[in-house]
Amino acid sequence: MPVVLKPAVRVSPVIKTARWSALLLGVLYGSMHFKSLQKKENAFREEEARLAPIRQKQAEELKKIANREELLYLAKETGTKVPPGF
Repeated sequence: MPVVLKPAVRVSPVIKTARWSALLLGVLYGSMHFKSLQKKENAFREEEARLAPIRQKQAEELKKIANREELLYLAKETGTKVPPGF
């Protein structure tokens, strides 16, 4: 049983123009919005790159402190004498 379709309706030139205009405006808006977001993201990445070594150094210091405290705790629990200056 074949489906019979009506012939295509001719779309008004005003509607076609409005559709194409909306499409082009949407593309332009998207491009401008992307550029503004990209500027913010680039600034954020530069700031993160600047602060990364500082944060890494702080994390290493905290890790050293935690490691020392853990070793002192283990020495206390096992009865191991801690060398002076440790």
